[in-house]
Amino acid sequence: MAKKGNRVQVILECTEHRKSGQPGASRYITTKNKKNTPDRMELKKYNPVLKKMTVHREIK
Repeated sequence: MAKKGNRVQVILECTEHRKSGQPGASRYITTKNKKNTPDRMELKKYNPVLKKMTVHREIK
């Protein structure tokens, strides 16, 4: 029997895409350890619509 861990799935959404007013959204799914990082994550990821690296912030 597997034990429950602190790892949860989170969704990262582009912050610049929302401001641009273009349709759609750039989103990535990843996991994080709730115990080590209790606050919201921010990562630089590639946005294929804007064709550049942008900051993606955790949503929920």
